[in-house]
Amino acid sequence: MPAGKPNNKPTGKPARHLLFSVSLHQKQPTSMAAETHTPPPPIQPTTTSDKEQSTTMERTLHEITAVSHRIEGIDASISSLTLETKSMRLDIAGFQSRVTGLGHCMGSLETQMATSQDRDQDLPYLKSKLTDLEDRSQRDNIRLLGFPENEEGTEIQAFMSSNLFKLTSLNFDPPLEFQRVHIVGPKHADTSLRPRPIIACLLRHNQTRQILQTAGSHGPFRIGKHDIRITADYSKDTNEHRKAFLSLRPRIRQLEMKYGLFDPARIWVTSIQGLL
Repeated sequence: MPAGKPNNKPTGKPARHLLFSVSLHQKQPTSMAAETHTPPPPIQPTTTSDKEQSTTMERTLHEITAVSHRIEGIDASISSLTLETKSMRLDIAGFQSRVTGLGHCMGSLETQMATSQDRDQDLPYLKSKLTDLEDRSQRDNIRLLGFPENEEGTEIQAFMSSNLFKLTSLNFDPPLEFQRVHIVGPKHADTSLRPRPIIACLLRHNQTRQILQTAGSHGPFRIGKHDIRITADYSKDTNEHRKAFLSLRPRIRQLEMKYGLFDPARIWVTSIQGLL
């Protein structure tokens, strides 16, 4: 074959084989493109290491455990509050029953107070009646003050009979008779103390009045060195009322008036116009 000219003459079988192989290589990309899908995006590699990830997970678990313990504590507190609430309800029910009982008691007390107020209104009247009854029961008594201790001996009635005759110089007909004679209070060991009063209850009221009238007009009697006073035996309230009149006597004397006491404790004053 001369140089410089291309050989356009087809060759034998090897050339066909080459064309076939070329054609296969040219058609293959078309079939592969039809069968494949769009590939997924590539996975980005993480920047943290495995150690840091483990630490983060442990911290998270620890926090979760702490929260769990807190929740358990809250549950226990709620249970305790529930029990306390039940106990408070029981206490409140008990208080309500007590308040109800106190209300009933207060109602009863109010009723009693109303009754006692009605009774208090009657107390002055009842007290005056009691004083009057006491004075009337003692109107036959005479009280003797000033006899020395142990002068009466063992026969106190005989002692009183003889001394009353000496003091008043009254001749009693019939003779004096006593229902009882006694000394008020316990016996004094010290004789320098004020002697105890002697109370004598006479059998006849007219003799009692004679002795008291004589003692009122005469004043204190005297036996030896001792002044003896004879008075009526009044109740405590009557004696207090009679003592209250003592402060009026100087004023009445300054006014040049006469005065006196009615039995048992009523004062009378005589002025120029007459009895007040």
